[in-house]
Amino acid sequence: MAESITPAISDRICKHMNEDHAAAVLTYAHVYGKSPAAATAAMSAIDPLGMDLTAQVDGNTVSLRIPFDRELTDSEDAHQVLISMIKSARKLAT
Repeated sequence: MAESITPAISDRICKHMNEDHAAAVLTYAHVYGKSPAAATAAMSAIDPLGMDLTAQVDGNTVSLRIPFDRELTDSEDAHQVLISMIKSARKLAT
């Protein structure tokens, strides 16, 4: 069942993305965060309007805000949008 994107749900999504999809998070930083030099990236928060990443760029910690193209309705919507974004980003990167 889909849940509203509360701080607790944000934490759960971020933990999952950072532990199981670290390469995708780095791709988000490269493509949508316009930080192609990022060596690492971690998702620190997600809300209906976008996601916050922390990236290492040239030895510096950089905060990135990546807005969504529309407001998300719930956690299932976030799941689908994150999948769509990584598919699009991979096409752009090739």
